[in-house]
Amino acid sequence: MKTLDYIPQTKIQRAGKLLKIGAQVGKNYAKYVGNRIILSEDDARNKLNSANATNIYDGLSELKGSALKMAQMMSLDDGLLPKEFVEKFSLAQFSVPPLSGPLARKVFRKNMGRNPEEVFSSFERESSYAASIGQVHLAEIDGNKVAVKIQYPGVAQSIISDLKLVKPIALRMLKLKNDEVEEYFEEVQQKLLEETNYELEKENLEEARDLSSVLPNIVIPKIYDSYSGKSVLTMEWMEGLHLSEFSKQQVSLEERNLIAQSLWDFYLFHIHNYKKVHADPHPGNFKVNPQNELVVLDFGCMKDIPQDFYNSFFKLADLKNVHDDCVFEEVLKELDIITENDNAKAIETIKSTFKKMLCIINKPFQYEKFDFSDPAYYQELLILGNELKNDETLKSLNGKRGSKHFVYVNRTLIGLLGLMNSLNAGDILVDNYMMYSKK
Repeated sequence: MKTLDYIPQTKIQRAGKLLKIGAQVGKNYAKYVGNRIILSEDDARNKLNSANATNIYDGLSELKGSALKMAQMMSLDDGLLPKEFVEKFSLAQFSVPPLSGPLARKVFRKNMGRNPEEVFSSFERESSYAASIGQVHLAEIDGNKVAVKIQYPGVAQSIISDLKLVKPIALRMLKLKNDEVEEYFEEVQQKLLEETNYELEKENLEEARDLSSVLPNIVIPKIYDSYSGKSVLTMEWMEGLHLSEFSKQQVSLEERNLIAQSLWDFYLFHIHNYKKVHADPHPGNFKVNPQNELVVLDFGCMKDIPQDFYNSFFKLADLKNVHDDCVFEEVLKELDIITENDNAKAIETIKSTFKKMLCIINKPFQYEKFDFSDPAYYQELLILGNELKNDETLKSLNGKRGSKHFVYVNRTLIGLLGLMNSLNAGDILVDNYMMYSKK
């Protein structure tokens, strides 16, 4: 994989790079028009999607930061983008072109005041993993392997300007209006800014490590505090396979289910007991170690769930409330899904749509055990996503829909279901987390 000796950092440099990406996409559309003459519409569209996905991903990989992070976020939802984009953007989870060894060394020295060779017993110049905001190098402290996470230069400073540049593109792609998404963009911006603060991530990790100590089969690395700073984070090196790699291994159903149960318990335990959620549930943030334990990594994106939102959100997990028309409508109002400007027709459309959606999404919560390996369930989710995306009646509804807290809570739920699907997990005990909750 190629390495980068330079990352555009000023607003003008980054805007220029985005313009180049846009120009390449324009060329791809021109080719698409020609391909429609000699190819079927599906083949021509697939070639267009593949070319656009490659050009956009390659360009964003050179920019790093929030633009690439948003691409990664969108890759978690199979129904949001064409499969060519999902496949390409998913690489942003832990396999993007890294900084070159000399540049990574320069960034470390700027943040820590010394060269890595002066700090560690040994330090690998080339990174082991590279993602959207930082990359990880293997090093040693007194014979102990450690992971040194180094943030890309200029990432934190470019987030606000990047989002301003990306926002019009996203609005066109998703066919939304600015006033409908402003609150959600502010939520994303705040979380991205938090992700660039490694001192905050250190606090999040240490808290999660403490709270998770009662959970069996969960491993969270310890921090080396004196070797860490605002843009450098040093922690235990965790051996193992990333979840996407593990899911492709030939392992027993018992081993697979143990990891899936651990993952499920980890999320529900933190959500229901502490109103906190690890809101970056992609395969690159989890490993399975040689002892078949689930290793949880990267606590940069943590979401605190407000109590009032939590209460309303989980009322909808109980289908009795969904089928009680008065309760259902009231909860939808609490969550800002139904607004005071909606007429009777709009309200009925929203209720009908969300009732259908919740009856499918909440299916696992209606059972003592749920088989996440059942392809029929995920086929229902995929069909539902396509129906909602193409529903003209829903598109005609004016104004923003839903609390800003949906952005990361929904992202987490979608990501978790996707991970459970990739693990091909069998019968999982839905309320097993309660065994470890405070009495």
